[in-house]
Amino acid sequence: MSTLVLALAAGAVIGLALGALGGGGSVLAVPALIYLLGFTPAAATTASLIIVTATSATALYTHAASGDVRWKTGALFAAAGIVPAIAAATLATRLPEAVLTAAFAAIAALAALAMLRTPAANPQPQPVRSVRAAGAGAGLGAVTGFLGVGGGFLAVPALVGVLGLRMRAAVGTSLLVITVNSLAALAARAGTSTPLDWAVIAPFTGAAILGAWDGKRLASKISGPTLQRIFAIVLLAVAALMLTDALH
Repeated sequence: MSTLVLALAAGAVIGLALGALGGGGSVLAVPALIYLLGFTPAAATTASLIIVTATSATALYTHAASGDVRWKTGALFAAAGIVPAIAAATLATRLPEAVLTAAFAAIAALAALAMLRTPAANPQPQPVRSVRAAGAGAGLGAVTGFLGVGGGFLAVPALVGVLGLRMRAAVGTSLLVITVNSLAALAARAGTSTPLDWAVIAPFTGAAILGAWDGKRLASKISGPTLQRIFAIVLLAVAALMLTDALH
């Protein structure tokens, strides 16, 4: 199978994940770029930020049009994560690739387990508390910068479990956080010398953007609990693959 076809197929899947789940796109993009398209971990994390920034912005627009974005909560998360994202992105460029891969796998596994334990629809939504939202946002920003991911696979369980948003609102709001954090982390990596293959990144991004539109329609047809289980299972599978690779 040609590199172009692989890039288009992988991009479509990542777009569907972001559009339907509000996260998981970048946690899928990084291993796809490494194992299917031959990117190094350093190049894959930077490329994934480009892909996820464009795709999450598209998905954010579709969810906002449906009223599924909680702007105040998302703004608190995003603002608190900007500085940590930049600092962590700078640190990540100085670490061995095996360390980054293992850390990526561990974070993905923990997020998946948290999603499996957290009810998809919280019957008692909690009021947004600025300190709690800012603290969670700072942690998500650091993860985004360090691992080169949008952070949605952690933002969704945080918005559901910590702040009490219902699943669909958490999905939409996480896209705002992903977009801002990814832009901040990408800006921090802009000065690095990591080579990027734009012949792969461009079609990958285009397919992901188109997939995000279909993902939003998919989300409207699937219940919150089902979305949450799919999200967790995908994360566990990716975590197992990457941890196995890091240990060999």
